[in-house]
Amino acid sequence: MRERLWVALDVETPKEADGLLERLAGAALPEKIGAKIGSQLFTAAGPAAVETALRRGFAVFLDLKFHDIPNTVAGAVREATRMGVAMLNVHAAGGVAMMRAATDAATKAAKDFGVARPICLGVTVLTSLDRKGLDEIGVTGNVEAHVLRLAEHARDAGLEGCVASPQEIGLLRRVLGHTWVIVTPGVRPVSESQSRDDQKRVATPTDAIVAGADAIVVGRPITAAPDPHAATAAILAEIGQASRGARRA
Repeated sequence: MRERLWVALDVETPKEADGLLERLAGAALPEKIGAKIGSQLFTAAGPAAVETALRRGFAVFLDLKFHDIPNTVAGAVREATRMGVAMLNVHAAGGVAMMRAATDAATKAAKDFGVARPICLGVTVLTSLDRKGLDEIGVTGNVEAHVLRLAEHARDAGLEGCVASPQEIGLLRRVLGHTWVIVTPGVRPVSESQSRDDQKRVATPTDAIVAGADAIVVGRPITAAPDPHAATAAILAEIGQASRGARRA
């Protein structure tokens, strides 16, 4: 994966998203970044949000967390692949059959439309949930065990990786190996590491990269910053320093 930082465009309007992308695209950064488009922006703008990001030169992570019957998810993944997204996700809790339908649909759609096949990820446990939150929905055992169980189901279904919080990266790496793609939300730069908002399982970019994340997703620390470009550059610098330290170790 070329992009190690994905900016979460969780904003209210397409104009706001495009303005942010324009600022980030028009200034030099030390490495390529991607645009993560989630439910809020996609509901407001639809496929046009993806088209805008692609036109400005950003790879797109379509973060819609598909979770439905296998046939419906396969159809959604087919359309996402047609749009040219680089990465998408489905809820691993939807089951192996649903996830297998997703990855098969991505492979077939890429061939049918002559586009690159997107990386397909399984969402494990949302970073807004902790042990208490899992208890409320009837999940027994600790968070780490549940994340690993869902990630193993995703692997068995043919997905390439998963979305997991910084706290589970080490376990996932040990069990699933270094070819398994791990994308990590709930990341806060050092300067904002005490700010959690609605996230419960969080860490800094350094923590996530050293633990073995392939890429991180950062939203409000960039989108709400007075200078989004400077905030992005600082996070990329932290990623670079963490990567060099991990290689030396």
